[in-house]
Amino acid sequence: MDQLRIGETTATWLRGGNTNLDGGAMFGVVPKALWSRKYEHNEQNQIPLRTDPILLQTKHGNMLIDSGIGKGKMTDKMKRNQGVTEETAVEESLAALGLTAADIHYVLMTHLHFDHASGLTKDEDGELVPAFPSAAILVSQTEWEEMQQPNIRSRNTYWRENWEPVQHMVQTFAEEITVAEGIRMVHTGGHSDGHAVVIVEDGGEVLLHMGDILPTHAHQNVLWVMAYDDYPMTSISQKQKWIGYGIERNAWFTFYHDHYYRAIKWDREGQIQEAIKRG
Repeated sequence: MDQLRIGETTATWLRGGNTNLDGGAMFGVVPKALWSRKYEHNEQNQIPLRTDPILLQTKHGNMLIDSGIGKGKMTDKMKRNQGVTEETAVEESLAALGLTAADIHYVLMTHLHFDHASGLTKDEDGELVPAFPSAAILVSQTEWEEMQQPNIRSRNTYWRENWEPVQHMVQTFAEEITVAEGIRMVHTGGHSDGHAVVIVEDGGEVLLHMGDILPTHAHQNVLWVMAYDDYPMTSISQKQKWIGYGIERNAWFTFYHDHYYRAIKWDREGQIQEAIKRG
């Protein structure tokens, strides 16, 4: 498994599944002639995307950033529409590290769309139960409210089975929360109204996880936002803010969806100076 060290914190990408989504939807108004130079596509115009949670092993406990696409929750039609060819194997990934799901203390949810939140619950003897029974699930209050009362646009991505079994484990925040020393979540909006980023600072180093306002390395241009974004102008302003924040601090930008890169450092000219490619 791919890993990154930030001070005394180890980040490990777990096997959370995959999707293959329409490239036009993933790059919004950006012409295919431009985005296809940055990211490969197949004959159906689909691009490969991971849904891999990041395990943070810290001195404050074990934390996950997002939860994977889950297992056994999607019909064959749904899998076909989303291009899913691999489901979650998070428990197996944890086992390879000598851990179990019960060893996770926090799950830091950037947002609660199905491709990020379906791994929060699992089937056990025909009943959906929490996948991480010892964890507090942290998410913005705005996102939590929309998850429970989705609108006509969002109801297809906020699934009841992803929140009802874990509602007693959820802890919400308004604008910002310090999870532990050096680990913060900050509400951004943009991709969804309640979307948040995760910042890890340890030993003078920084990890910045921008979730779905920076879903892949090819979305580095602040104007390249997804058609899936509910509030694209907010995505643009927040990308500009947080990419600037990260570059100023020589941060590692980490990815949940990128098929090619796990993490990247960009210089002030936007060139890659260091990178961890997906193994």
